[in-house]
Amino acid sequence: MRKYFLTGLLVLVPLAITAWVLNLIISTLDQSLLFVPDAWQPRTMFGMDVPGFGAVLTLAIVFLTGLLTNNLVGNFIVRLGERLLKRIPVVSSLYGSVKQVSDTLFSSSGNAFRQAVIIPYPHADSYTIAFLTGVPGGDVKNHLVGDYVSVYVPTTPNPTSGFFLMMERSKVVELDMTVDAALKYIVSMGVVAPDEIPSK
Repeated sequence: MRKYFLTGLLVLVPLAITAWVLNLIISTLDQSLLFVPDAWQPRTMFGMDVPGFGAVLTLAIVFLTGLLTNNLVGNFIVRLGERLLKRIPVVSSLYGSVKQVSDTLFSSSGNAFRQAVIIPYPHADSYTIAFLTGVPGGDVKNHLVGDYVSVYVPTTPNPTSGFFLMMERSKVVELDMTVDAALKYIVSMGVVAPDEIPSK
């Protein structure tokens, strides 16, 4: 009975977690319906709530925004809007910071999370997987003696939280592993190990 129970868990747990994550994403995207007039709400149009309608609407808005801003007129409007936002005292600093982070994370030319590495953490006798995010800048660089890099150490099993560290480049070892494989390894708490590669 124990064998059958564990087999059932192995089948159902991944399905349940996948369904839970999808439900969380769809219900979050459905919040966009709060900005839709009552006359255009699914309850008014179809006589019932339609799960996922807001998600489709959100994805359509994101796609159309990208499509419109990919030409000269749309680009001009975006730049004009950004100039206006930069003149508002509190909004300018907040918008500027968020835009810098989003440009780094989502831009195809960005360098964030492009390389998985292994570092000694939290002490010299243990190691963890981290991701290169760049090099220290600003006044921070003036106080670091030597060659340093910036790394992000994600927590397990939730990689969206973690620690930002600045380490000597000599202590950071680049891995012959994709970012996706490294993330799977972290999220699975080491259970889903990447394929073995002969040491160089």
